[in-house]
Amino acid sequence: MRSVLLLIAICGIVQGLCRADTLVSTKLGNVKGTSGDGFTRFLGIPYGLVDENNPFGPSVPHPGFKEIFQANETKECPQLFQGVPTGSFDCLTLDIYVPNTANSQKPLPVMVWIHGGAWISLSSSTQARDPVSLLKHDVIIVSINYRIGLYGFLCLDIPEVPGNQGLKDQTLALRWIKNNIAAFGGDENKITLFGDSAGGMSVNMHLYSQNEKLFDKAIIQSGPALSYWMMVKSNDTIPLILAEEFGFQTTNLKEALRFIATVDPHQLVAKAFELKITSSADNNQPLTKPCVEKEFEGVDHFITEHPMNIESSKVRQMPIIIGHTRREFHFQHDTRDEEFFDAFDLKTLFELGFYVENEMEDALNTVKHFYFGDKKISKEELIQLGTDLVFGQSTQRMAKQLLENGAENVYRFVYSYENASHADELPFIFDQTRRFLESSEEEKLVLMQSPMRARLTLLWTNFAKYGNPTPEPTELVPFIWTPITKTTQPYLNMDSEFTLSSRPDHSRMAFWDLFYRLYGKYQMWY
Repeated sequence: MRSVLLLIAICGIVQGLCRADTLVSTKLGNVKGTSGDGFTRFLGIPYGLVDENNPFGPSVPHPGFKEIFQANETKECPQLFQGVPTGSFDCLTLDIYVPNTANSQKPLPVMVWIHGGAWISLSSSTQARDPVSLLKHDVIIVSINYRIGLYGFLCLDIPEVPGNQGLKDQTLALRWIKNNIAAFGGDENKITLFGDSAGGMSVNMHLYSQNEKLFDKAIIQSGPALSYWMMVKSNDTIPLILAEEFGFQTTNLKEALRFIATVDPHQLVAKAFELKITSSADNNQPLTKPCVEKEFEGVDHFITEHPMNIESSKVRQMPIIIGHTRREFHFQHDTRDEEFFDAFDLKTLFELGFYVENEMEDALNTVKHFYFGDKKISKEELIQLGTDLVFGQSTQRMAKQLLENGAENVYRFVYSYENASHADELPFIFDQTRRFLESSEEEKLVLMQSPMRARLTLLWTNFAKYGNPTPEPTELVPFIWTPITKTTQPYLNMDSEFTLSSRPDHSRMAFWDLFYRLYGKYQMWY
């Protein structure tokens, strides 16, 4: 016991330079993790605190710990997961995975994962739990929990709840990582932020936020910030509706907000889902997402302009990977019956991001003719249309804007393997995704030994180490992945074989270039 106390004392004096077994001394106190196979896991380290009197508003940095913090349990924020309410307010935590090769004399690159889930579900452990395949490349993996749904993304245009609380949580987490990751053997000057879907959009949004620069590389997977699916307008009726559902009638927004803050969070998230406030089912889009915040004096803001209208200084000289899957919208429409397609109205694809009226009606007819001709709306063509509109074209425009904002190199990819749908690449990056856990032992072995896993983890960790996914040709990727320029659009086609191609889906993207040139003025954020 005396030797352990002595070790803690030494580590406290020389913060960040000492790590023995599973014990780490950070600037905010001592943290004890648990051993894995070739790595150490530190689960549920708190970085922030939620104000339970206003759980919809700003969080504050965690003050640290006087006793050794036992980092052995991951957390999740209040949500409805697979139909069951779960989570708690003590969820602003990090999971950190450190390979045994880490040491203070030669710090390792750090990769920070932001989970997806449409801003309404999932957690740090849903995708990035025990990410052994990445750790084998000598990088540290950190996964962030942040508030989602009602507690993370109510946008009410009032100082108490200006919006984007979940993104501000992420910012607190990134500050914690920047200040403390050296204690785990990480290099605070080599931090790569990466994420998929809402996580990818979060990564993209951090490039355009008003906060300081807290990372030096970014990987945006199926998450372009120019996708109109990403943002909503403020909606001050939500607290009033929820308060009334729980028996409290008022027309005063702040009274309603104070009341629903007292409602059990599990009951509240279940009711919000039932009322389709936080539901993404039945072609519905959640009403709790990032928003352009109204400015208030003395209030910390994440973003007060749409990214399309911002020139970001943080992007300058930063290497960035951005891409999407070949058939993103497969997950939206594959299981629909014929009746759904017979009744489908194209307005439902556009009305979240465009003012669909007058001249826009003619524009929708043009889109319909381009994708369907004189035939009725069908599944495959609708999957292609949704993929192009929400992800493909938005990714292309975002890549161009990043380049114009001074990014050092912008690498584009399309993940095409097995006609990939949204997030289908994740089982080949992480080891414990839902698909992996639900597979048979034989299928798990195939996933683990797949060349796709070897290629993706190599590219992503090379990028974290060097800012270049292919610093030299290898047997797995026998060529150099070239970035885009103002005049060329190379991209990596990730299929059963990886190949370099040019201008993904060029003819359809040309159609959308013209569409935005003619009708971009009808965007809600223009």
